[in-house]
Order: sequence, then C-alpha cells, then structure tokens
Amino acid sequence: MPELLEIAQRIAAQARPGEQIEAYVSWHRETEVRAFEGAVESLSSAEAAGVGIRVISGQRQGFAYVGDLDESHAREALAEARDNARFSSIDEHAGVAAPDGVAPETIELWNEALLDYPNEKKIACALELERLVRSGDPRIRQVVSTDYGDACGESAIANSLGIATTSRETTCYVSADVVAGEGDDTQTGGGYSVGRGPDEIIVERAAKDAIERATRLLGATKPPSAKLAVIFDPRVTATLISIIAGTLSGEEVARGRSLFADRIGEEVAASMLTLVDDPTDIRAFGASAIDDEGLACRRNVLIEDGQLAKYLYDTYSARTANTVSTGSAVRGGFKSMPGVGARALCLVPGELDQPGMIASIENGLLVQGISGVHSGVNRVSGDFSVGAEGVMIRGGRLAEPVREITIASTIQKMLQNVLAVGNDLEWLPSSAAGVSLAIGEISMSGA
Repeated sequence: MPELLEIAQRIAAQARPGEQIEAYVSWHRETEVRAFEGAVESLSSAEAAGVGIRVISGQRQGFAYVGDLDESHAREALAEARDNARFSSIDEHAGVAAPDGVAPETIELWNEALLDYPNEKKIACALELERLVRSGDPRIRQVVSTDYGDACGESAIANSLGIATTSRETTCYVSADVVAGEGDDTQTGGGYSVGRGPDEIIVERAAKDAIERATRLLGATKPPSAKLAVIFDPRVTATLISIIAGTLSGEEVARGRSLFADRIGEEVAASMLTLVDDPTDIRAFGASAIDDEGLACRRNVLIEDGQLAKYLYDTYSARTANTVSTGSAVRGGFKSMPGVGARALCLVPGELDQPGMIASIENGLLVQGISGVHSGVNRVSGDFSVGAEGVMIRGGRLAEPVREITIASTIQKMLQNVLAVGNDLEWLPSSAAGVSLAIGEISMSGA
C-alpha cells in the first residue's frame, strides 16, 4: 500500500522551523472463525487504519491520532498534536529518531496466498481441528473452542529528520482449548499452529498438542514440599525470558525499576546461557526489518555466555542514557507513541532435547504451566513465586502429575543455577521463542 508512505511523508514535510514531526500510518485487516459442535459459531472480519502524529517543539512533545486515512483529518490531528505540545513539560531528551546509517535487513514477512484464502477454507480449518480433537482421545470431554484466525497489515513511518520507511506482514493460526476428564478429575489444555500463510498451518499438530496437554495432568495431586531441579517447558521458558527482557529495557533501567541496573559486564547467569533479541530472524512471530520509529531492527545480544552485555533502547531512552538506539522501539499501533520492547527473544539452544534433560535428573519437576506471573514476580528485587503444574521426575523418568503447587526462587538464582538449555527451540506466537530449560535448586511448596 504505497499511499501509506506518501501520507506519512506529506505530514512530516509540514514541519516548521525548529519543529520535528513524526507520522506513523497503518492499515490492518483480520479474520476470526470459531467452530463449535460441528458448526460455525462465529465468523468476523475487521479492518482498521489510522495515523498517529508526534510533534516536538521547544523540547515539548505533543501527540494526536485519527482513525482513518483522510488527509484532512490528519491535518486536524497535526494541529491537535501541536497544541498538545504547547501544554506539555519541557524534556531535553524529547525528539524523533534520526537516521543512524544502519541498513534494514531484507526479510519477507508477507504471504500473498493469505489475501486470497477463501472463508470456506478458513471455516474448514476450524471444523477439522474440532473433529480431530474430539476423535483424538476418549478422555476429551469438551472442546471449549477451536479457532482459525489471520491478519495482514502494513505501516509506514516518516519524520522530518529524513526517515521514510514501510513494512508489511501476514500471520495466521489455528488453536484449540479442550477439557479432558477421568472420573471426577478434569484438566484443561490448549494447542495451536501458527504461520505466515495458510500453507504453514498444521491442524494435526494443534490438535495433538491440545490433547496431550489436557490429558497429561489427569490424576494430578498436590505433592509434598521439596527443593528440587525443574525443567521448564518451552512455553514456560518463553514467559521467563520475556520477564527478564523487560528488566533489560533501558527505560526501566533509567527509572530504577530493573534488577539488572548498572550491571553491564557482570556475570549474571550460568556460562551456558546466551539470550538474544533478533527481529531479523524471519522464524520469529515478532520479526521485523524496522522498529516502530523507522530505524533498522538488528540482532541484540543481551546476555552472552552468562555475562550481561546490553540493554534495549529506543531513541528517547537512549538519549537519557547518553547512548544510541538498539532499534528496539515498539508501539501498540497508531493510537500510541513508541516505547522500548523486545520482538524476537530466544535462548541460544544447547545440545540436549527434553527427554535427555529429563534423563539427567534424579529428582525433579517438569513444569508444564505457570500462573500468577504478574503478581508473583518482582522485576526490581527478582523475587519469583508463581503457581505451577506439571509432572514429577523420578530416576530420570516422568512420574505422577502434580498441581496446586507454588515454585519459588529469585530470577538471579535461577539464571545462575541453569543446568542445561535444550535444543528444542519452538517459535511461539509471542515476542519470545521457547526452549526447554533445566534449573537447579527451586523450592516447590505443596502439601
């Protein structure tokens, strides 16, 4: 959609002497199908477009947006942003991104086949997923939902300092949420498959995943409290590294809300652990060639061989820290201003697969899921205490399932006590990829 960039450039070109303007223009379309009991429960399609405008004048910043691409409305939003800037506080670090000479990677995140994929086939995907789940195991008592969804979007960013760039992407998925039962015991589970286009969706994988996750915990009990080694399932690891990446935001560090503040160069983890945010990896769900200020995304190594190597910055947080942006600006769309965030986190894989990691542990716990992360994790102190469920490990083998437990430690101790990083890298529909992760000496509170 070339006109998006043209709109953005025309807005940015209206900058007055001593003024900076940034225009973020986007268009987005999505479809969702839900199946229930062999029929289509719902089918919805939505399209949205809009323009967000930042104005910096006299070290004061103003912002406004409009929910369409009408240029007369964009002019009104520009006037509103200018007016808002008049009433904001002076901030010496305010400003739009300047070109930094880093060329964007050439990556293709657009699958044209998705645009022509008919609704009949989308419906068929959701219905087939429901059929496979219902027939996959007699212990499946209820299929809560089976869904097909897709989205395509384009955006353009231009500013008065010379940035002018565009990006586009497509994504699609199928997912299932089910309830399994045996006697009076019931457990829930979910599975999915994601891709850039419909040819990458594997309905059978989503069904198998949902069934296994629901049935694996049937008969789970509350175990006695203990200190033991744990293996985090890839999805749990993805949650953990997302939390860690949040503490490595230059914005959080500047505000004193990070347990890793002022620790660059220190050994913060076991030497086998390397954490990377690489949006240029096209396998990542959050891949992108450019960040949400128009700078090139790049591979940022945050922790290298256990040593804290880097924080993530957008333009504003970089200025407050007297450094440069790491191409890590993100935003929620045209209605918001940019902030700092990771897009494609992953741990560099190790050598063992999950069965090999299980075999190496005499007494431990395979953690399949955690809960209470927002209230149970303190990103300043590092305290970590969350609800969990999973399967005990005894003598190097999976044993009985357990639930209603709490696992507790600190992020600092967990990173230092990493025993192994798995080789089972799993790209998830989030800002982080998953991999099995073995950690020693975690407290499990049960009966």
